[in-house]
Amino acid sequence: MELSLSSSLHSTTPASFSLSTNSTSPPRQNLGLFSAAASNFSSRVLLKFNKSSILRQPRPVVVKSQSSSEITNDNDDHGFVLEDVPHLTSFLPDLPSYPNPLKYSQAYAIVKNTFVSPEDVVAQQIVVQKGSPRGIHFRRAGPREKVYFKPEQVRACIVTCGGLCPGINTVIREIVCGLHNMYGVDDVLGIQGGYRGFYSQNTIKLTPKLVNDIHKRGGTCLQTSRGGHDTKKIVDNIQDRGINQVYIIGGDGTHKGAAAISKEVEKRGLQVAVVGIPKTIDNDIAVIDKSFGFDTAVEEAQRAINAAHVEAECVANGVGIVKLMGRYSESPFYLEGQGGLLEYVEQRLKENGHVLIVLAEGAGQEYVSQSAQAVNGTDASGNRLLLDVGLWLTQEVKDHFTNVRKMEINLKYIDPTYMIRAIPSNAYDNIYCTLLAQSAVHGTMAGYTGFTVGPVNSRHAYIPINRVTEKTNTVRLTDRMWARLLASTNQPSFLQKCEIVRERVDKETMEVIDDMRITSI
Repeated sequence: MELSLSSSLHSTTPASFSLSTNSTSPPRQNLGLFSAAASNFSSRVLLKFNKSSILRQPRPVVVKSQSSSEITNDNDDHGFVLEDVPHLTSFLPDLPSYPNPLKYSQAYAIVKNTFVSPEDVVAQQIVVQKGSPRGIHFRRAGPREKVYFKPEQVRACIVTCGGLCPGINTVIREIVCGLHNMYGVDDVLGIQGGYRGFYSQNTIKLTPKLVNDIHKRGGTCLQTSRGGHDTKKIVDNIQDRGINQVYIIGGDGTHKGAAAISKEVEKRGLQVAVVGIPKTIDNDIAVIDKSFGFDTAVEEAQRAINAAHVEAECVANGVGIVKLMGRYSESPFYLEGQGGLLEYVEQRLKENGHVLIVLAEGAGQEYVSQSAQAVNGTDASGNRLLLDVGLWLTQEVKDHFTNVRKMEINLKYIDPTYMIRAIPSNAYDNIYCTLLAQSAVHGTMAGYTGFTVGPVNSRHAYIPINRVTEKTNTVRLTDRMWARLLASTNQPSFLQKCEIVRERVDKETMEVIDDMRITSI
């Protein structure tokens, strides 16, 4: 029997499951509107959309409480909303355009539709009901017929920030090779050591020959760091070095820095395109389907899980505990008492002779802080500092069976987190990283800026940076995915009914409202 306490990896890890999930960040706005709606669920909502469908800037969907049960729409666009990304011409209106060099590329010579139509968009929601609004869309990623940079005038730079993740080197390689092979760009700089490398003069020249084999290695060839973001210093150095394309690889904290750089560039009126490539091993970036490196991490995590299972299965009363990534995890479980985790572990030992527990690093932090000195600070990236829940749970299980149950157990604890982060990406992630990098290159050459790139419903799109930084992607306990996991592993939910109701109302409903990007009226 295998039991897991919530990990971001649980959804694709076989024969394991979660007991706590990533927490849902509370909505940042419209709390008053939700309170009013929560107090009267019999009222209906009226979705009202602006008239124009295609705008340079995103527009909010207006939700208004009404007694009517009908959803009305006065326009013929059926509730179509495009959340567009900025373009250099929005603050440099006289910027000239040029024919895309891909017209003359041998690689694209036989492609029927080389360029993406400006009307092509990607829907955020693909499961809809008859008569419902079409909802939010993003620009489809890909090459455009016109570009706003001459290849010989491009000086690009690449920087990696935050923690390690499988696939970073592949993204670096494919940006360099994509710029060179598709657009004829030869001047690409690597900024070493994260954001602080911009003003520490740490750069190397990146060429296709230099990066040819780096995808076979883990980590990042440019080194990385957390923090060090100083918008003024960074943009000063971008301007001094004549850089006009900036590729930033990192998570939500890194993307907040990218957004600040993009705004400062616009403020100064510089022809500099800024693009983010989302990176996190936790797979918790909002909007996009999946972050690169996640499949590799799941594959590698299975090795640790299988090893712990073998250790537990081959001894009497074997207990295996594995800690995996998952920083923003809740802990909807309890140890002591009837229906608690310790009782369940004891039950599985009696029935099967062994048990395996997989938990996320962010699970049970409130329990750990009660028995250890709590750390309320954050790291340089703004992430909360975590106590070691794996060691804590290991000791709690040992103490329970030794002192309370007077029962001998054989317990093994495995923490493979840093081993997983440092490995090279697998074949699937290499392909995915290639698509991300080439989509980013096409977008910057087409003059888009202040955006990130990723798959939305399996179609790559250009997404405003603020959409991936405003909240964290989470697993919700009220979703069918969580129910499928519990049904597959036969694990109890460890939640009381009142807790389930509170989870559904306070978090899921508010998150839905926040997702709709409403404004109260």
